[in-house]
Amino acid sequence: MVSPSSPLPVRGARNKDLPAYVGNGLVGLRICEVPILPGSAILNGVVGLHAEELLEAAIPVPYPLCGDIGIGEAWLSEQPWAVSELEQSYDFSAGELSSSFRFRVGEHSLLARITTFASRSDPALVLQQVELTSESACQVRLRATIGTANVRGHAARRMIGAEAQAGDGALLWIPEGGMSSCGIAFSSECRSAEEQPQFRQKHGSGPLIKEYRVKLKRGRPARLQQVSAMIPSIVHHQPDEEAVRRLAKGLALGFDRLRALNREHWQEIWQGRILVEGASSDHQRLIDAGFFYLNSSAHRSSPAATSMFGLASWPGYNYYYGHVMWDIDAFCVPPLLLVQPGAAQSLLDFRARHVDAARAYAKLDGHDGMRFPWQAAPRSGEEATPGAAPAAANAAHVSLHVARAFALHADVTGDSRYLRAQGWPILSGVADWLAARISMTDRGANLLRATGPAEVPDPPDNDSFTLMTACDLLRRAIRLAKSIDAEVPASWHRLLDRIRLPVRSDGVIAPHRDFRVDEEKGATPSSLAGLFPMHYPASDRERKATLDFFLARWRDYVGSPMLPAFYPAWAAMAGDRGLALALFEEGYAAYDKGRFHQCLEYREDHPDSKVPAGPFMANIGGMLMTMLMGLPGLEITGEKPAAWARRAVVLPSGWKSISVDRLCAGGRPMRLVAEHGKECARLVPT
Repeated sequence: MVSPSSPLPVRGARNKDLPAYVGNGLVGLRICEVPILPGSAILNGVVGLHAEELLEAAIPVPYPLCGDIGIGEAWLSEQPWAVSELEQSYDFSAGELSSSFRFRVGEHSLLARITTFASRSDPALVLQQVELTSESACQVRLRATIGTANVRGHAARRMIGAEAQAGDGALLWIPEGGMSSCGIAFSSECRSAEEQPQFRQKHGSGPLIKEYRVKLKRGRPARLQQVSAMIPSIVHHQPDEEAVRRLAKGLALGFDRLRALNREHWQEIWQGRILVEGASSDHQRLIDAGFFYLNSSAHRSSPAATSMFGLASWPGYNYYYGHVMWDIDAFCVPPLLLVQPGAAQSLLDFRARHVDAARAYAKLDGHDGMRFPWQAAPRSGEEATPGAAPAAANAAHVSLHVARAFALHADVTGDSRYLRAQGWPILSGVADWLAARISMTDRGANLLRATGPAEVPDPPDNDSFTLMTACDLLRRAIRLAKSIDAEVPASWHRLLDRIRLPVRSDGVIAPHRDFRVDEEKGATPSSLAGLFPMHYPASDRERKATLDFFLARWRDYVGSPMLPAFYPAWAAMAGDRGLALALFEEGYAAYDKGRFHQCLEYREDHPDSKVPAGPFMANIGGMLMTMLMGLPGLEITGEKPAAWARRAVVLPSGWKSISVDRLCAGGRPMRLVAEHGKECARLVPT
């Protein structure tokens, strides 16, 4: 396996760029240029009361890897202006962020080198090593801290030293609103300390602090190693007690062994690396970055799926609130199924745990079956969209993506037990709701007031994207029902037979009934999204006319989120290699921003771009779907994987092949090779 392309090192202050994001699917950290200063920590499933919208939201918890450096009475936290020579680098192959800086006080100058990572082998753990060297002998104080500054909530219980049974201490944190809690246990070790470390602020509800005194000799480093365990109450009712146990397990292995195991787990994941022969080094680096961030944001242990920004949060993000949206099911689950199926299943498990909320939601509409929310709250799975939420009421396609993800899981993994126990109830529940939601007329099925990807105030009738997705879902549900001897209602067959798309006289599949080119968001290529990734079986005339119509208008849409990452696949379907390459640049690469390739939601030149926010999982997932399925021409079906290749391989100009050493297909490890000009891509057992 060729090592992935890591980002180039960065120097100096980040200015307006986002801080580095380190995560493992259970814990997500925003790490500042000086990593011992508090960044932001999100723990999957921990929620509180949003300060402005007063709704259930993922909010930061105490930062688990804080610290401080003191020379005499001069502390870095109190004099950050004494820090210089900032530098950071990110090793994507191991998920390790390296930082360095110089701290000067009077005649003394300390060089700090810091390594930070979130463990994939033991996902409750986050770890950090601080290495200090000095140009002259001096006395230094080092602190390891669980930082509670700038987070809303309170410590309901604190344990210090021997009280915690393992490590240095633990706390039970209750975010504002009392909707959940988390436990954080921490341990630190500095073998260079010349006397017993001391605990600071032993009483009260402040941060947990352990302090070491170190006599540095010129050129001889001192090391402080920190390990913290974080447990959300969604997985344990006494999360601080469980955090202590998880910490003890990690300490028994030791820092170095945990670091080695984390590297091994990342090596395993990187066997699914997407390698593009002929692509520029810049484009390969962006593909690797997208792969890295999606896999950093999902884990087999993730209890509450992931949000539109993974587990990244930063002041200024004024929307999404850490909620789980349909984009995760539609854009992130499919590529994860192929490269990390256990993590993909954890995202589906979140939906399966909240089927009662989906049933209740459908029942409130007066329908049978299940309707899943637009913005699902991480703890309850209930609708949490703020305000009147017209999109939540009218986006019928949301539930279809949730159910379709379970169908894809069945075909990719071949896991019939999971299909029977978890997937089929949702597939059948959503299909029942769909049959009730769509009315029948003499002219065919009629889907009234349903918003597609073009989220407009006045929902149109017969949204094509929703109907095309419905066709795909119903076909999959009917086929999978036969595989487990489940009953298929006649209403599903009737609905599938009666779906008619709004096709114009020139053959273009219109986005909806009464579509006008000059309408608000009229350039949204939702009909193309029905061709891929929904694989609607349009006629050759309809396919060509629809591709020609929307590809000619790409400039009016690119810059928006979600669908632009599919443009290279659509251009390839039209046979235009030059346009495919240009649209990879315009529809994905141009969203790249700042430190370590954090793909933004909007391009910065888009009029709706306000606060830079990333890494944005819908854009990343869309790009990975394009690379793994769209450009190779694959359609996940119930057939043997060798038959998933549906069309000739057309790649962007200069690209010779796309290959993946190992992905999951049909429940087996496979190798993908898609060479430009070949009749079809090849999926062969490894």
